[in-house]
Amino acid sequence: MGFISKLVNMVKGDQPVTAAPSGPTIITRDDHDISRRDISDNALKVLYRLKDAGFQGFLVGGGVRDILLGKQPKDFDIATNAHPEQVHKLFRNSILIGRRFRLVHVRFGREVIEVATFRASHLSSDNSNQAKQSESGMLLRDNVYGTVDDDAMRRDFTINAMYYNINGFTIHDFAGGIEDIAKRSIRMIGDPQARYREDPVRMLRAIRFAAKLDFEIESATAKPMHTLGHLLEPIPAARMFEEVLKLLLSGHGEQTYYLLRDYDLFKCLFPATDAAIENDETPDYQVEEFVVLALRNSDERIAQGKSVTPAYLFAALLWHPLQQRLSQIRNMPPIPAMHQAAQDIILQQVKRTSIPRRFSTPMKEIWDMQLRLPRRHGNKALELVESKRFRAAYDFVLLREASGEGLDNLGQWWTEYQFASSQRREQMTKELGKPAPKKRAPKKPKVNQDG
Repeated sequence: MGFISKLVNMVKGDQPVTAAPSGPTIITRDDHDISRRDISDNALKVLYRLKDAGFQGFLVGGGVRDILLGKQPKDFDIATNAHPEQVHKLFRNSILIGRRFRLVHVRFGREVIEVATFRASHLSSDNSNQAKQSESGMLLRDNVYGTVDDDAMRRDFTINAMYYNINGFTIHDFAGGIEDIAKRSIRMIGDPQARYREDPVRMLRAIRFAAKLDFEIESATAKPMHTLGHLLEPIPAARMFEEVLKLLLSGHGEQTYYLLRDYDLFKCLFPATDAAIENDETPDYQVEEFVVLALRNSDERIAQGKSVTPAYLFAALLWHPLQQRLSQIRNMPPIPAMHQAAQDIILQQVKRTSIPRRFSTPMKEIWDMQLRLPRRHGNKALELVESKRFRAAYDFVLLREASGEGLDNLGQWWTEYQFASSQRREQMTKELGKPAPKKRAPKKPKVNQDG
């Protein structure tokens, strides 16, 4: 952070800086350490083609912020005065996306460079086709274009309103982002309550950045979040699903969970899980401990470069609501009851976040295997260990045991079985003894037809 402190001193006037009249603080190449080597080659291609075509183009937002923090940016976003259709004509490998907020995605293999046209205040347009707000203040359409100065004031947080210009290799800091980076502070540009009403997802973004960067949310930015969670309810479930993935599967899920709970927002994403935590009556372990361990395990896997799947995390987050629903189902065998409870819980959850079928199907299979893994007599153990969903279901058993749930050392048994010889496997299943007899449903009394 020594470099950031140096920049802050410059911004405060301890060293000369170049400043635009009534505009941003402009930090020259000699006074910052962002190099083109830090920027994706494909992002540079886009920036230079925009420049050669006579347009302005800036690297903006998280790309600038993360490089200043010494981190490798995950994405490189570009802002320009070229309109989306003009950008699209410049790049044959691009597609136009979005209606509420029109963007261009320029594709280079697996890398996508997002290009957005400078936005202005929606109040600057009388054309309702380009700008529209709901009665609550939410932006329904936002395609009023302006200057880079306008665009900076439309960004959410000060640390995201810094622009890197390849024309002179300067940083344009419009809202004191450098100073807030030094303070490790998340601060909203403008009135926080009004900005949250424009786009309630900004509350989730504040939490995501705070967890990812280990920053504090500035008090005025934080205060409205406790009471505005209800504004998230009209957000499309598909968008909320994507936000949950960013929040909980980016390597900082555990810390993000604590912040979501602190600001009363977790219940807006997972209402049934939040209720299970609040009304926890499990005798031997805590529901919240199970949730935290699932998130912690995901964070550890991401840190180790291992894959993670939303199916497993959603299965964990909804496990205890599933158990509560199961306890309400009567006069039905265990596996059909599990299927019914799973369907009910997923239908309830998709009112808040969508769950694409490619994830809901393996979720249900992980849950279903929790009933099958204890039934390992005879040849069933071999069939189960060769199942495509075995590994995830086995990890799920270990998670349940780690949170304190008593499963009669089921996880340890399966751990040994996986690596045992065929002779040892046969011995292990014999040591289990005979399976418990299946409970038969009571026979219905015969009706005497003769009266």
